[in-house]
Amino acid sequence: MESSSLLSQFSFRRSPEIRLNGRNHGRAASGFVKVPQKPWQRRYVGTQPCLATARGGFSQGLPGVGDGDGVIIVDHGSRRKESNLMLSEFVTMFKEKTKYPIVEPAHMELAEPSIKNAFSSCVQKGARRIVVSPFFLFPGRHWNQDIPSLTAEAAKEHPGVSYVVTAPLGLHELLVDILNDRIKYCLSHVAGYADECSVCAGTGKCHLYE
Repeated sequence: MESSSLLSQFSFRRSPEIRLNGRNHGRAASGFVKVPQKPWQRRYVGTQPCLATARGGFSQGLPGVGDGDGVIIVDHGSRRKESNLMLSEFVTMFKEKTKYPIVEPAHMELAEPSIKNAFSSCVQKGARRIVVSPFFLFPGRHWNQDIPSLTAEAAKEHPGVSYVVTAPLGLHELLVDILNDRIKYCLSHVAGYADECSVCAGTGKCHLYE
């Protein structure tokens, strides 16, 4: 599917005027609102990060996942069974932590469940709005084209069900803590103070090369 025809499936909302520190920042000419932050935190809040269907749109209530919402966490997919099982384990953790009633894993390709099957599963469980959350670090072709295209195809079988494709993980401060924690744990293992983590267990990869 060409990117131009793909983007025509979505409605983009211009961001409202924003007041920060008592000042009205309005809208930038491009339609994006530039939020003053530290240099390494700069980002743009605007019309393009989230792609929402024109069919159904968003609920008018408070933001966040609520009754009637289903969440699909989608990764790339792998031919390795172990890699795909990790997504299932993460989804279990996510569901237990958030208490969201409908959460499904999906793989973009190479493995099941597919986005189409996960979408149908959410609808069968009562979801009327689907939140597709890419389990990817940064935006790229998969987020910009492949996942929206596959989700649009899945939605065709469920008239009246709206959906949104959220942004990937991106530059989130908590990722700094996660990466630092991983580094410290692996160094502890190399020094003999900790067992292998669940990711490296049995692989023998986490050791000091000299």
